[in-house]
Amino acid sequence: MALLSLPLVFSRAGAPELLPGIRVGLEGAYIPHVDAATATPTICRPGKGPEAVNLLPALPRPRLALPLPFGLAFEASWVPPIRVNGVRANLLGLSIDKTFGTLDGFVVGLRGYATFGSIQAPVTCPDRALRDPTSECFGGTRSDDGFRPNILGVDVAASWPMVGGRLLPYVGTGYNRMRPRFQVNFTNRFNQLDNQLVLADLDRMALFGGLTWRATPVLGFSGEIYAVPSDAVTARVVVRRALIF
Repeated sequence: MALLSLPLVFSRAGAPELLPGIRVGLEGAYIPHVDAATATPTICRPGKGPEAVNLLPALPRPRLALPLPFGLAFEASWVPPIRVNGVRANLLGLSIDKTFGTLDGFVVGLRGYATFGSIQAPVTCPDRALRDPTSECFGGTRSDDGFRPNILGVDVAASWPMVGGRLLPYVGTGYNRMRPRFQVNFTNRFNQLDNQLVLADLDRMALFGGLTWRATPVLGFSGEIYAVPSDAVTARVVVRRALIF
């Protein structure tokens, strides 16, 4: 649950800047691969094979940033409920950012953020398990399990200009309070419903760094490495365009 929560964190995915105007963007976040040993339940269903957790390699999500008074900026993202490879996400990301700048272009950003919503997918009993006579899923209906990330966090980052202000490297650190919830939803061949709820309370420190490239006055690209040392590392790429500046 920690591995799958990592790419859902609504990180800044770009250098802190004094926001010039309204911007829209598209983010792609790498979803870490979960090995078979980690994906195999050992308490709820001993002996069952690994859960189907590696359904998508990446998470795409649009982003919209709006400048606010007093040096604040608001950013939001919504992943609509469109099913892809059995996965249907309905996720909302929100953040409030406060930036402080200096005459030489050095910028520090303080930010609070959250990720809410749900992901539905056939994790516990996908089609292959329904056809396997040795599986307890055999003969049942494809599961439609639910995952809720429930992430709150804060971070601080610093950026500085290079190459005439077109390149902005940045580094930062953050804290994530994650309360993921996994809801089993499977009906077996005897028409018995398994609706077990799995809870986890996770608190994680994160380290991140990246580079923003201002290709034109209205178009920018960012790449970010985001790591939780106790769990895994993910990477994000974002393209942003200013609509009003």
